[in-house]
Amino acid sequence: MTAPQDFTAADIALQYAAGALSPVELTQACLARIAACEPKLNAMYRVGRDGALAAARAAEARWRAKRPLSPLDGVPVTIKENIYTKGDPAPIGTRANDDAAPQPADAPPAARLREAGCVILGKTTMPDFGMLSSGLSSIHGITRNPWDTACNTSGSSSGAGAAAAAGYAPLHLGTDIGGSVRLPATHCGIFALKPSLGRVPVYPPYIGRVTGPMTREVAASAALMNLLSKPDARDFMSLPYQEVDYTKLDGLEPKQLRIGLLPDMGAGLAPHPEIVAAAKAAARALESAGAAVEEMKSFLTPELLDGMSRFFEARSCNDFVALPAAKQAKVLPFIAEWCTWRAKGFSGREVMAAYNAYVTLREVTVRETSPYDFVLSPTSPILPYEAELPAPGNDPHNALPHIAFTVPYNMSEQPAASLNWTFSAAGLPIGVQVIGRRFDDLGVLRLSAWLERARPAQKDWPAAWATGPV
Repeated sequence: MTAPQDFTAADIALQYAAGALSPVELTQACLARIAACEPKLNAMYRVGRDGALAAARAAEARWRAKRPLSPLDGVPVTIKENIYTKGDPAPIGTRANDDAAPQPADAPPAARLREAGCVILGKTTMPDFGMLSSGLSSIHGITRNPWDTACNTSGSSSGAGAAAAAGYAPLHLGTDIGGSVRLPATHCGIFALKPSLGRVPVYPPYIGRVTGPMTREVAASAALMNLLSKPDARDFMSLPYQEVDYTKLDGLEPKQLRIGLLPDMGAGLAPHPEIVAAAKAAARALESAGAAVEEMKSFLTPELLDGMSRFFEARSCNDFVALPAAKQAKVLPFIAEWCTWRAKGFSGREVMAAYNAYVTLREVTVRETSPYDFVLSPTSPILPYEAELPAPGNDPHNALPHIAFTVPYNMSEQPAASLNWTFSAAGLPIGVQVIGRRFDDLGVLRLSAWLERARPAQKDWPAAWATGPV
């Protein structure tokens, strides 16, 4: 029998409406799952049990009165630590901010969830400053992958990825500036959408950074988008609000589509053969349904990828050197070395060259993907690596070679999603990335839903590890 916390978001709303399930019952089940699994996974930074139960009781009363605030009223959700929630500190994953004060207000995504009646269970973990594709944090410790607790979740939305795979809640929010919702999605076997920049208002806004839904199925992320895309004046980069129902996922006709297949970026780490095979299998499924599929050449050069690495290093170095020495000493040593080893000596000309790499990458990404309705690629070139490592290869002088498939679409502002397609020979998840034209968030969700139906049979969600040794 399906546990309440393993129901889909759509099933939950139907059961609430019928009185077959209550928000309190579901919230209690989620809190019990968290309590049972956290000693093994370490996906949560804070759990707000009392506040969650109070919100669930209020939602229960609204459903009984047949006056829910939204279809997701009373549905539990977790929120990444760096998405501000009123009353909670946001140390941004680092012990350097262990004295962070409680936030005075909700950031836009959290505000939209509260307005809709969602039950916020708590905050999920992230690595130092969100600048690692890893679950390693100087303040949170190691977040582990539910499919194999010896393996990494990737990051930086590490806790959200683990929480979704483990069934902590039906809904989760992460953030993404170079792959940070999509990389945990492929490593944890879930779905995640990086919306077009500005589609989901955020605060504070920054180049390439978005908030995106992370869920077990596409429909749940689509339902979240209906809430998250509502306007908020605090984000000066936000797009004009559009009345779009992101849950309208049916009706996509593959035979009308031109699909670009990008199996190798030609920069960064070489993709694992099983990962390339998964992307090609997804493309074949679309081709069999009538889509025109064309293999693309990469538009990313090693020089451009290094330019983006320099851009991120310069940005983080600027933050790091502003810290007092006592706080610098608390930052994860890998991050301290990564952001200073060359950026500390950058000239103004070198900083501008790094910025220009971002501008160039944006231009070439849009140009080379524009002939296609959608592009398919691997999400990550690698399978999950060791949980204790801050980055694949453990080299602070080459920390980002695994983001080559994801970072271009942050800079180009295009929507991109990761959907689990299959599993490796070792039983680890392998996701495929779906990229759309700028602003076509609904299209990416619709194609992802089509692929979700067409993909091979999926493994059961991980559970045996919950009572076994790490």
